[in-house]
Amino acid sequence: MGAVVGLSPDLPQIRSLETYRPAALTRVLAIDRNVLAEFYGERRDPVPLSQIPRHMTEAVIAIEDQSFFQHRGVDLKAIVRAAVRNIGAGKYVEGASTITQQLAKTLFLTPEKTLARKVREALLALQLERRYTKQEILQLYLNQIYLGSGAYGVASAAKTFFGKPLDQLTLAESALIAAMPRAPSRYSPLNHPELALERRNIVLRSMLNVGLISQEQYRIASEEALHLSEGPVQTAAQAPYFVQDVQQRLESLLGPNQLYQGGLTIYTTLRPDYQAAAESALEAGVEMVETRTGRAGVQGALICLDPASGAIWALVGGRDFSQSAFDRVTMAQRQPGSAFKPIVYAYAIHSGHAQNEIILDAPVVYPGGVGGRQWRPQNFSQSYHGAVTLREALARSINIPAIKLLDQLGPDNVIAFARQLGIEADMAPNLSLALGSSAMTLMELTSAYGTFVNQGKRSQPFGIIKVTDAQGRTVFANQPHRTVAMSPATAAIVTDMLQAVVEEGTARKARDIGFVVAGKTGTSNDFKDALFVGYSPRALTGVWVGRDDAQSLGRGETGGRAALPIWMRFMAEIHGDRHAGAFAWPDSVMAVPIDPKSGQRAPITDPKARTMLFDADNLPARLQ
Repeated sequence: MGAVVGLSPDLPQIRSLETYRPAALTRVLAIDRNVLAEFYGERRDPVPLSQIPRHMTEAVIAIEDQSFFQHRGVDLKAIVRAAVRNIGAGKYVEGASTITQQLAKTLFLTPEKTLARKVREALLALQLERRYTKQEILQLYLNQIYLGSGAYGVASAAKTFFGKPLDQLTLAESALIAAMPRAPSRYSPLNHPELALERRNIVLRSMLNVGLISQEQYRIASEEALHLSEGPVQTAAQAPYFVQDVQQRLESLLGPNQLYQGGLTIYTTLRPDYQAAAESALEAGVEMVETRTGRAGVQGALICLDPASGAIWALVGGRDFSQSAFDRVTMAQRQPGSAFKPIVYAYAIHSGHAQNEIILDAPVVYPGGVGGRQWRPQNFSQSYHGAVTLREALARSINIPAIKLLDQLGPDNVIAFARQLGIEADMAPNLSLALGSSAMTLMELTSAYGTFVNQGKRSQPFGIIKVTDAQGRTVFANQPHRTVAMSPATAAIVTDMLQAVVEEGTARKARDIGFVVAGKTGTSNDFKDALFVGYSPRALTGVWVGRDDAQSLGRGETGGRAALPIWMRFMAEIHGDRHAGAFAWPDSVMAVPIDPKSGQRAPITDPKARTMLFDADNLPARLQ
């Protein structure tokens, strides 16, 4: 191979390329260096061009290289066209590599994006075109190209994604496979079905535009629904959702050739004892919900992070990976309900408010309701509590104060603050945001809470520590990414308020756990989502329970009832007999006894007083 990369005039024969099988094995290791999974090479099923359906080859040519049968390996017109478009857009929007160039890169070159590599790619493509026919090049390309989920070649992809041989594929299915070479992970129908369908229809439109299919064929194929097979995924039984996430990230980072053929060793953050506890707690808790409600199909997810570094210690994306590879921690966008409220209150504290401030819980009316009507939000209890402190409003998860507070602060400001905490999901700048109406992933939400326990610093979650090659050389090393999102004082005050949720609010069940914790329940409309996100000084954990079809779990299946017991069982198991310690308060805060009804300072001897934290620069007026 080295001679080819060095531009030797001698290229391997097609037969040797088709039968080449690397023996190097890639291993994924847990934090204790035990093997979680092995990536053992390529799934490939080479077939002659005559056995590949015509609409498959036409779909590939239409989207990848419409001038394939006209050029001699490099398409100069396409290069100029792409350069003009990229310059006009101010960014990379179109490539110009021919099928022959892509084949040269796949067979002989690394995925590095350098001018030198592009030159070698072009020269190799010219040599391939001189030595082999277009049909031979196309056959080799269709059998070699990586198409995601470990599948190399169109025949393997047909079995992986649709569970059928090539000759049984529909036009729509062929177009979907042809859509994947550009970004196999991004356009995988197993992981991103909406993106896959969008890209498939772009392929079909290209086929229509160049006259390869009729308008009626386009209409039927573009409306065809996905009917996927649960294709084989190269992961072991241990932590399959976590391993899948690692696999997809490294496919994008290193390329499939290096990942599956490079004999790599992948060192990860996963703690097998935590993972086992997470899987056990989730299954037991979800079964309890199904038994209690009499409804099958309930799903769940759990993520545990090191609050200091962001390292992923346990990840369970669903009940059974063999039944569904969809990761409900990193992929599912679900409404967090009241679990989003701490972000609103955190921004209030960040902006100079104090947790003893009084806010009126009473009926309110806002414009902008459905159908032009007024919006009349209600509390979960459908009752009102009058004057309450911000602390009590959050602890009892009262809706009206949260909406009023968001109205004062401004939805756009709270969204910008949430971005600093790592929430990247689309959030609508309306007042229902306070109630968790904007969907996001459990990973995003849980990571955001990490800022509270980590003294205002936001740590980017990560699962890969480093990757070494077969010679032990490091090819990738994680660089922990931390940013300051709020002051240590603000973070400490929010944690103090979230402890009140446990001590006197919607998560009172957690008082029995035996060590100091803080967190917040969340329940979306009609009990479709139940969440609890919380932490001790040592571990940060988020739990979601719901149904994939977004149907109700059943009346009364709140975050405190459906998700909190799972969280408690897991946290109790990983802490064991070890003391969790106490939350660290910075010198910039002060504990003050407060009358919970009036919000005023109370005598330290008052049995009804609540000790609350305040920024030393923003103490209650009577103490200044």
